[in-house]
Amino acid sequence: MSEVGVNWAGNYRFGAAELRRPESVEELQALVIASPRIRALGTRHSFNDLADTTGTLVSLVEREPEPRLDTDRMTVSVAAGTRYGVLASWLADRGFALHNMGSLPHISVAGAIATGTHGSGNALGNLSTAVAGLQSVTGEGTLLEVDRSDPQFDGMVVSLGALGIVTRVTLDIQPSFDVRQDVYTGLPWDNVLAEFEQITAAAYSVSLFTDWRGDSLQSAWFKTRLAPGESGSMPPTLFGTVASTAEVSLVEGESNTTVQGGIPGPWSERLPHFRLDSTPSNGDELQTEYFVDRRTAPEALAAVRALGESIAPHLLITELRTIAADDLWLSTANGRPSLAIHFTWKNEPEAVARLVPQIQAALAPFGARPHWGKVNTMAVADLAALYPRLAEFTSLAERLDPQHRFRNAYLERVLGLTD
Repeated sequence: MSEVGVNWAGNYRFGAAELRRPESVEELQALVIASPRIRALGTRHSFNDLADTTGTLVSLVEREPEPRLDTDRMTVSVAAGTRYGVLASWLADRGFALHNMGSLPHISVAGAIATGTHGSGNALGNLSTAVAGLQSVTGEGTLLEVDRSDPQFDGMVVSLGALGIVTRVTLDIQPSFDVRQDVYTGLPWDNVLAEFEQITAAAYSVSLFTDWRGDSLQSAWFKTRLAPGESGSMPPTLFGTVASTAEVSLVEGESNTTVQGGIPGPWSERLPHFRLDSTPSNGDELQTEYFVDRRTAPEALAAVRALGESIAPHLLITELRTIAADDLWLSTANGRPSLAIHFTWKNEPEAVARLVPQIQAALAPFGARPHWGKVNTMAVADLAALYPRLAEFTSLAERLDPQHRFRNAYLERVLGLTD
């Protein structure tokens, strides 16, 4: 037992009474049965109270990954608290790959999928779409194993911790592949708004970075998937940009990004923006993110850009990414191809609290869904209309957690899950 402390960014102090680190599933089951309130704590990368509880927090991050390959089904099963970067390296060493990675390889598998964390690519579903099976401890202490054959499986993947404590995750895999990462600078805003779909379709994964000032974005990162033995090539100019001949950092004074310059390398070392052995992102920051229908991208971007002079003084960087549509009930990409508009803020809580409602109001006409784990002020009254299967999820939560052990202030506020 130990003090829980703060989240990764230091902007949220947990109020849980204790933190436990069960060494076995059986010990976890006993803890659940004995605890009126209990939640799972991952790598602490949420910027709000999503993971907190008034009772007991449990961490599975320190447990051994214990990955298990099934080459017949092309899946890997891994302990829930395993960091994505650790699993990715293990898979790459054995000739296998995941379809996608988030910008930070430091986050846990279970935490990322529970919140719909995503990566980038017009044709790529978020990380949760790779989930083929889950093992979890329900509110009654039962060890539940489900896969895609369960009719409610699509409601169990992005779960916000409301359905149980996930102990193992099974993910789809594929043969390993190489990626080259090319960074361009000076992408004109006029081109972004006129050719958004073409720009984001120009590579396997594309990320656009801006501070919302001026007529051009800061940089555009194109991650190209390569065929075996191919090194690929990219033109010196693209959509009005110029290929950078020097490393482009996302954090001033830091060199913590994955290899750029078009040098081919394993998917595991190119798809994330940041290296596992480095500081993730800036570290001293807040984050906000909203998802809109990608088909409205130009209009939504223009709406945010109108706030640019207010946003820029408090911003470290904005990243624009795309995600394919999926059928997961609480996924931010449910039912629509999506554009993610991400804000990495300076650690200025008062300014962020002032700006977030303005951004939400600008994006409201586009049905903006907030990232579940990041700073926002949206609640169930705002979100119910954005998630058509929310009522079904509420019923599922009642069935799997009849004693309401996993409920907290966050779930009451955003999903209406009350005692």
